[in-house]
Amino acid sequence: MTDKLSRRTLFKNAGVVGAAALTPTLLARSHAEAMPAAEIAQASAPRARTAPAAARTAYIFFNAQEAAFIEAAVARLIPADERWGGALEAGVPNYIDKQLASAWGGGERLYRSGPWQAGTATQGYQLPFTPAELFRAALAAINKDLAAKRTPFARTSAEDQDVYLKSLETGTTDLGGVPASVFFAHLWQATIEGFFSDPVYGGNRDMISWRMVGFPGAYASYYDLVDRHGIAVTRAPTSLSQDAAGHVHVNPNIPPKVP
Repeated sequence: MTDKLSRRTLFKNAGVVGAAALTPTLLARSHAEAMPAAEIAQASAPRARTAPAAARTAYIFFNAQEAAFIEAAVARLIPADERWGGALEAGVPNYIDKQLASAWGGGERLYRSGPWQAGTATQGYQLPFTPAELFRAALAAINKDLAAKRTPFARTSAEDQDVYLKSLETGTTDLGGVPASVFFAHLWQATIEGFFSDPVYGGNRDMISWRMVGFPGAYASYYDLVDRHGIAVTRAPTSLSQDAAGHVHVNPNIPPKVP
């Protein structure tokens, strides 16, 4: 985490790259031309921030202590500003919670037969933990450390939260068998994914990040635009799971079961 990143720098260096990699670059002017000007303006304008994610999220993986840390942490990693909500308002904790409770969180496709030993940077992830185990072990160690200091993370100042997150990013502290820097890398990656991914996966509530950067979303067909370039974004974003009435239906297979 860098010190006092502007939102423009953050999205240029991280999130926008991730969003662009998953989506078409051609933008549909022909569809926008049929949209009333007032509707276009309303779609691109910032909206009032929604209630904090914690008030609207029924967690199925995180316990209360874990959820409190995650909510406060992602709110600092992608903070709200005077125009747009941040990771908390976009429901990123809900995205992370549902992913960890899913088959992905259980390491369904991970190689888990060892040997487990330190690897080089080019060898990628080298720990025996599934994503769910990694978060659970690290969060337990973090909350134990904070409890000993009698300073719940969510109740400390924004400046102190930034200092603590920076210590995780650059540190080698053992968090229940998980190096602090490895946990931070996973938390940061999950925060970016939850903020910019399609709302079908439980984050990007109200398509807040797409409206902020002018991304049109997952329209079904760009066939009539394959030979057109440099078209401005003027259409309202749409989700993979959006119905004709504009409602977004979260993927029922995330997670595959409920408690």
